[in-house]
Amino acid sequence: MKRQVYNPYLPEYEYVPDGEPHLFEGRVYIYGSHDEAFGKRYCQGDYVTWSAPEDDLSDWRYEGIIYTKTQDPSNRDGKMDLWAPDVCRGADGRYYLYYCFSFYHEIGVAVSDSPAGPFSFYGHVRYPDSIREGAVLREFMPFDPAVLNDNGRIYLYYGFAPAEEKEMKIPDPDEMDLPEEEKAKFREIAEVMRQNPFRA
Repeated sequence: MKRQVYNPYLPEYEYVPDGEPHLFEGRVYIYGSHDEAFGKRYCQGDYVTWSAPEDDLSDWRYEGIIYTKTQDPSNRDGKMDLWAPDVCRGADGRYYLYYCFSFYHEIGVAVSDSPAGPFSFYGHVRYPDSIREGAVLREFMPFDPAVLNDNGRIYLYYGFAPAEEKEMKIPDPDEMDLPEEEKAKFREIAEVMRQNPFRA
């Protein structure tokens, strides 16, 4: 039954900020970072997703935990938090989750056969072999990736540091793999979506 949709559209105990909506297989999926109630900082939780039928956004279903922060070999100890992710469907029909950890210099990728997950670690974003011999992209501490599949060609956008908009001291320098005195300047990324004005 279709009902009026109100904010918040998810239950009040659920915190999925920076949510990216995607329409896959007739359902709208929300992917975002995951805050915990009474948490000490943002993005402490593992990734979860919720979905609803595209024709009834009042009927949200919890799909569960789709990816844990310890699945990536760079974070086996779980000390880093998962920041805002994005998902796209690849040319092979599988779903690819792009993500970053708090104050860390890699973009991770996980893959699933279903938009509802679960996702498995796939690797880290690398340059093409012709650039830097295919090294992992580590410059400027990339974060908050956005991905777009434009007719089979995948585009990756991301925020980065340094930038000029706002300055932020890195918290807990003793726990970070960065010099204590370092300050980072961050530019957050806008979401990127393909719009189809001819859809029925």
